[in-house]
Amino acid sequence: MSAPRAGEPGAIRARLPYLRLPLTACALFAVVAVPVAAVVRGATGAVAVAAGIALVVASYLVSGLSVAWADAVSPQLIMSVGLVTYATKIVVLGVVMAAVAATGWAGLPDMGVAIIAAVVVWTGAHLAWALRSPSPTVDPSSRD
Repeated sequence: MSAPRAGEPGAIRARLPYLRLPLTACALFAVVAVPVAAVVRGATGAVAVAAGIALVVASYLVSGLSVAWADAVSPQLIMSVGLVTYATKIVVLGVVMAAVAATGWAGLPDMGVAIIAAVVVWTGAHLAWALRSPSPTVDPSSRD
């Protein structure tokens, strides 16, 4: 059975199976990193690490869901929706991080390290999923 085409019921969900592995990897990372940060850097470090990981997960989920929605509605929307989503996320992230930095919060360096590490974890898990997944193919005879 093939995945639902754009506009069909279940089309968005069919475009999101890759999320399981990166979400699981980030959850496992949080289970290890937050307690370690609590021991090494105290409560502020633990909160910062948890916030950094959550920020990365939220960011990738917004991107994944918006692109899946665009593909499920009309594949021609993927590039424009993806670029607008990315630009919006970067601006919002920049404003939020500048506001947090302006407070002088002691957890900012820990949050930065956690963001970098969570991006590596998410990207590695996504890459592992992609390398294990069958490559998509196009059947020229099925073109409309």
